[in-house]
Amino acid sequence: MFSKVEDNQSGISVALNAGNPADFRAIYDECMQMLFKISYRIVNDEEAAEDLVHDSLIKANEKCLVFPSLNDAKYWLIRVVKNASLNYIKRKDRERKAYEKVLYEDHRKSESGETDLLKQDSMAKAREALKKLPKNLREVLMLREYGDLNYKEIAKVLGITEGNVKVRVFRAREQLLKLIGEDDVFLSN
Repeated sequence: MFSKVEDNQSGISVALNAGNPADFRAIYDECMQMLFKISYRIVNDEEAAEDLVHDSLIKANEKCLVFPSLNDAKYWLIRVVKNASLNYIKRKDRERKAYEKVLYEDHRKSESGETDLLKQDSMAKAREALKKLPKNLREVLMLREYGDLNYKEIAKVLGITEGNVKVRVFRAREQLLKLIGEDDVFLSN
């Protein structure tokens, strides 16, 4: 095993084995502070940065990686720490979004009889107003709301452009709003 980090007598750089305690100590002493600074700048959390750096150093130690020089060890560790830090940020962002979704989701599923009655009344008004729309607007809105078709599918069915479908849906909704005069309208269950 190699225990020297510096150049030997012939001036050739000596390989370092991260599994060798003396070589590992040399790698640790040389790289720890720099790796911590890199990780801290990415994750902005001292504890997390320290953990990420230690995990990366342990990975090199457990795999008994052999590096041709101290610089090779440093560059490998920089890549590993950078990637681990970026993955940490992504994971924390996904966790944050999941927590927010759970916190702000409405978990109440049961509706009162009053709400059901209001929905039924609103649906009846919407159906009456829908009958009053011109045929071209009524067709597009029915395919969109009741048929659950997207704009491209509606365009194919009716033989018109997708842009025309969007315009007709918009106009149909505007006219429905004028006819009904309410913001909270239920077109379907």
